[in-house]
Amino acid sequence: MDTNITKLFAIKYPIIQGGMIWNSGWRLASAVSNAGGLGLIGAGSMYPNVLREHIQKCKAATNHPFGVNVPMLYPNIEEIMQIILEEGVKVVFTSAGNPKTWTEILKKEGITVAHVVSSAKFALKSQEAGVDAVVAEGFEAGGHNGREETTTLCLIPNVRRQIDIPLIAAGGIGTGSQILAALALGADGVQIGSRFAATRESSANQTFKEVIVKAQEGDTQLTLKELAPVRLIKNEFFDQIQEKYRLGTNAEELKELLGRGRSKKGMFEGDLIHGELEIGQVSALIDSIPTVAEVFDDLLIDYKHAKEKLLQL
Repeated sequence: MDTNITKLFAIKYPIIQGGMIWNSGWRLASAVSNAGGLGLIGAGSMYPNVLREHIQKCKAATNHPFGVNVPMLYPNIEEIMQIILEEGVKVVFTSAGNPKTWTEILKKEGITVAHVVSSAKFALKSQEAGVDAVVAEGFEAGGHNGREETTTLCLIPNVRRQIDIPLIAAGGIGTGSQILAALALGADGVQIGSRFAATRESSANQTFKEVIVKAQEGDTQLTLKELAPVRLIKNEFFDQIQEKYRLGTNAEELKELLGRGRSKKGMFEGDLIHGELEIGQVSALIDSIPTVAEVFDDLLIDYKHAKEKLLQL
């Protein structure tokens, strides 16, 4: 599977691990990189000093490329970027913000930059901002998502028509056959989140991992569009959101209900009732909590079988 993405990041397989908050610590990132993909540390759930610790531990745990995912809406973004520069991180994925803000600064330091988008319009803006690659994330994805609700099946070929730089498909990808489909649609690689969230190396709480395994089709839904669209597993907190909508609500009321630390409470601390449980639709296909190495074995075997099946048509 040699593609523009394997060449760009100097990795064996065009498989990127999503930099998910409360899931993507150094253990997960280093395990993915050691398996031949590109592991990402999720800076969105880390104070700056914690991020520095995870970067240092990841460097000690792998000799392969890894990166950091940085949501640009966080207030301490400048301190986070300074740590990334000081620690010599070579790959940064930015999201939730304008790619022009940091791309030039990072690239001047020799850092490879990718930006996450949910539409062809913003993919083109990212290319114009000078990023090295774009992650186009479809409606199926877990966590924060696009308001457009464009599925990966429609998004990837549309983005491919708009940009010339390497394209990474994300959203609803968790099997080898889905990787093959993404490549067929024009992607150069894939970013996988939910499948890696439910691995032994994920920093998520074990009870949250077990909920992912139990999730069935229809158990997740995109909500809170008035704040920042997010796909959640339906639980008591989700029901409280829906009740607000039923009665008629506004952004301020939803912000008050959300409060602070909901995602940490759910995914990191394991509060399945009051916590925010972010996961993608592909969770319905996840039925085990393996190691990262086992996930890669499964992905590659399924990819090979799917490709052989297509060649027989």
